[in-house]
Amino acid sequence: MDIDTRLLRYFVAVADEGHLTRAAERLFISQPALTKQIKQLEAQVGVPLFVRSRTGMALTEAGTALAGCAPAVLDTWDWALRGTKGAAARSAQVLRVGFVASAANELTQLIIAEFTRRRPGWRVQMRQTAWDDPTAGLASGEADAALLRLPCPGQDAFGIEVLITEDRWVCLPASHRLADHEIIAFDELLDEPYVATPESSGWWRDFWLAKDEREGRPVTIGAVAHNPDEWLNAIANGYGISLTPEATARFYRRPDVVYRPVTGVGPSRVGVAWPKANQVPDAVQEFVRACVAVRTGGEGTGGEPTGGQETGGEPTGRQPTG
Repeated sequence: MDIDTRLLRYFVAVADEGHLTRAAERLFISQPALTKQIKQLEAQVGVPLFVRSRTGMALTEAGTALAGCAPAVLDTWDWALRGTKGAAARSAQVLRVGFVASAANELTQLIIAEFTRRRPGWRVQMRQTAWDDPTAGLASGEADAALLRLPCPGQDAFGIEVLITEDRWVCLPASHRLADHEIIAFDELLDEPYVATPESSGWWRDFWLAKDEREGRPVTIGAVAHNPDEWLNAIANGYGISLTPEATARFYRRPDVVYRPVTGVGPSRVGVAWPKANQVPDAVQEFVRACVAVRTGGEGTGGEPTGGQETGGEPTGRQPTG
């Protein structure tokens, strides 16, 4: 019996939510369409998977059995699909490199040039993601390697070489009461509303809200932004302020916002990351070497990426803060 993986994903969503309406919202489809798909799946497997009631959807014994193994089936299929797409891109001599916002700052073009020097005929395809995915497509398999802003959710699943360490600054509306200060202490910003990344970005969001440095003081969210344009507009319109890498002041200049150094918060880092695997593809290894060569201003280390400890700076692994 062949089952459409789409039907299986719908089943998992309903099983997780225990409610058709909530599952439909999560899947971005209508409730009648979802009901039809669940009935189609039940017809294919030949047994009821849910008991419907006014309070929601409860799994039958058969549904419970399917719910126990369906996520693993989908994970295996996703892993196979990611591997297939990656292999197809590499067979065409294309390396997919994910990034968020400014990638590796001014090093980005130097890294691409170094990689193409080492791999003549290859092309680097830079793939930018929204802030909903701070892994820049690496976790989903849409990227072979990524230039990530650290710390990053799920980074324990990646090998990482730190390339850049830079201070966190603050971006303020040009009319802000602190805009004329040359340097701002973080204590002066504790009660300000902040423009935040989406909640789905996890503890990457927490890092840019400096939750570790707030010592339990709550943060007020004035607006949520999914990309640099939304972020800048929200700040310029006075909805909040935001911590940001120092490089943002160079890459995203606008007359209606100002950037200032901040004391009392730790630095941010940029690293090249790749999925941990027993066999890292040759092209990915070469890209990491190119990154290291540019970072050091000379030849690469010659060693093979193994997905081990971060180097080039203090390790940035951390646990979610909430």
